[in-house]
Amino acid sequence: MNEPEQTVMSEEKILLEGKRAEGNAEASAAAAAQIAAPDPVPSEQSSSSSSPNALEQKVIDEALKKCFDPEIPVNIWELGLIYSVNVSPEGVATVKMTLTAPACPVAGSLPGEVETKIKAIPGITDAKVELVWEPPWTAEMMTRVARVMLGM
Repeated sequence: MNEPEQTVMSEEKILLEGKRAEGNAEASAAAAAQIAAPDPVPSEQSSSSSSPNALEQKVIDEALKKCFDPEIPVNIWELGLIYSVNVSPEGVATVKMTLTAPACPVAGSLPGEVETKIKAIPGITDAKVELVWEPPWTAEMMTRVARVMLGM
């Protein structure tokens, strides 16, 4: 077994053991976020460049990874609902996100919740969240951590 396969297996084992021990979705999501921490921008998602700047990383860590779809016990970042994160030099955050389906019950509230969480971050002067439908969300957009948490 090569090193990346060993790392994946050990991360999944830690996650699954933590999930059994903790027993609730929020604790499991926190464990998943800790495992995902070394890779700040999953390959399925993008920011303004190949790696996020400090404010973009704060938006990811302090807002997007702490915002959950109420029907799925995984944060919106791991679900692959975030298509881009950009923060201008003036501190204006622009996020393009989608939902799992156009008829999603949280379509009216989740983008506003994301915007509010982003605006609360020190250094952010404004936030704009754009809800987009192209490309349409698919389960393949989820990170490996999200798939493990959902038993996929």
